[in-house]
Amino acid sequence: MGMKPHLLRVRTGARCLLAAAVCAAAATACGSTPAPSGAAASGGTPAPAPKVSLDITVSTKPGVPPEHWTLRCDPAGGTHPDPAAACAVLMKAKNPFAPLPKGIMCPMIRVGTKTAIIKGTYFGEHVDMTLPEGGCQLAEWEQIGQIFN
Repeated sequence: MGMKPHLLRVRTGARCLLAAAVCAAAATACGSTPAPSGAAASGGTPAPAPKVSLDITVSTKPGVPPEHWTLRCDPAGGTHPDPAAACAVLMKAKNPFAPLPKGIMCPMIRVGTKTAIIKGTYFGEHVDMTLPEGGCQLAEWEQIGQIFN
């Protein structure tokens, strides 16, 4: 039994409508809508992703609200009070967010009361670290601690 001509027209129309909807969704997903302000450089190319993107919370003393900043490097930016100086410190640091080696002897020296919580990415590597001002992380603090002042 063959298909009735009026049903064939309806199904063809529905297919065209479905194809149009899929094309519209694909065009939206692929970026045919305008980019948000500041998302593209003046030449129309997307701005490069920063090599460092960190969320930093610094606690100084119990009872004092912690300070919170964001820091992006290469290009420098974020809410950090001096992102260019902080990025200069990070770019000179040698692997500042590496995990501590197992079995090391730690000095039980507490230099200050600050503790920094750092989360984000550093040259593509995930960072999730709590860095006290002293103890086992004394070497790291000496290397990058000025970022948290």
